[in-house]
Amino acid sequence: MAQAGFQEPDLGFIRDVKQAGGNTLKNCYQCATCSVVCNLSPADKPFPRKEMIWAQWGQKDRLLSDPDVWLCHQCNDCTTYCPRGARPGDVLAAVRSYAYKTYAFPRFMGKALASPRALPLLIGVPLIIMLALIYLTAPVGPDGQYIFMTSDVIDFNLFLPHSTVDAFFVFGNVLIFLFAAIGFARFWTALKRDGAPAQMSFVSALTGTIKEILSHTKFRDCGANRPRAVGHMLLLFGFIGAMITTGLVLLFVFIPHYFESWFGSDIPAWAIQFTALPFDLPHPIKVLGAVSGVALLIGSLMLLYRRWTDADSVGANGYADHLFLYVIFITGLTGMLAWLSRYLGAPMLSYVIYFVHILAVYFLLWYMPYSKFAHMIYRTLALVRARQIGRQARELPEGARQVQAEARPPASMAS
Repeated sequence: MAQAGFQEPDLGFIRDVKQAGGNTLKNCYQCATCSVVCNLSPADKPFPRKEMIWAQWGQKDRLLSDPDVWLCHQCNDCTTYCPRGARPGDVLAAVRSYAYKTYAFPRFMGKALASPRALPLLIGVPLIIMLALIYLTAPVGPDGQYIFMTSDVIDFNLFLPHSTVDAFFVFGNVLIFLFAAIGFARFWTALKRDGAPAQMSFVSALTGTIKEILSHTKFRDCGANRPRAVGHMLLLFGFIGAMITTGLVLLFVFIPHYFESWFGSDIPAWAIQFTALPFDLPHPIKVLGAVSGVALLIGSLMLLYRRWTDADSVGANGYADHLFLYVIFITGLTGMLAWLSRYLGAPMLSYVIYFVHILAVYFLLWYMPYSKFAHMIYRTLALVRARQIGRQARELPEGARQVQAEARPPASMAS
């Protein structure tokens, strides 16, 4: 016999979920259509029906430790079919946004990234830091003028010295990743709070999860929002490629040059041509950077375009979702334009674009633990935990997914 219990709702949590994009939360009347049509929901205790009622009841702690919230890949099938327009996918996206600021360290940064009112300050801080770095470290000629302002040669090292960028990049990232690790550890502890026994090791679950993420199998199982898979994959691999490119430049170019200047060790003659800046095509590192930049730009533009033209069917239209996509897009766009403007021989234009690009990169990385960018770690950890305890999508009969996809009504049905 079921035992009666008293539930104390967190009204502040309900308000925050509504403000973060889940304003249709109270439309849900528990018909369970969302759980039935979701291809990613487990057969046992399927989502998002239970998450919808927990959110309505303000059960914050229960939702923030629920891995099922992260099993949702924003397919929006649930929204497409919902007869009440409750938009369960948007509610889960809002809960995920709430998790970023809840587990963040320090917590005030999580709150700042979730608030549009804090955006000018969040942009202003790295902006002032970068302007100060240019003022203090950019090379000056005999006449006291900055060399980059009078030279016809376009050299980003004259504008914002690479050593300065590298120092702040490495120091800032080490600090941010330490802060991020605290938030991720809090989240992992919360995921294990249910005490469910692990059916496999962490390493095995992580290996399977990474394969799943790289192959985008869950995205391809989506119905109403399936076109998003291509844009998301381009975005993912473009970002990975850009990070590898940055790492290769640091490893093969800057570190050897630092060793040469600090310790007097000469760079081998055969390596000088490979490590000399600037890189031009067909240098392999430049090729990787160019391909990654194009993928990043196209992927983010595809996702933004779908939001501009079909926001209802795409879902996840909260502030955090839009901010992340726009910063990614600006990062890719300015990176490609900085390269192009250098080829066109426009010094000041190149420096301005490069400045915006570095600003976007710092914004993206320094605020990573507090923005939607952190979802790549939060979702990975949740998927690992779900795999450990057997929370996998139910198996549908052969051909059932295709039949179900062809039978889907237009997204306008949700309205």
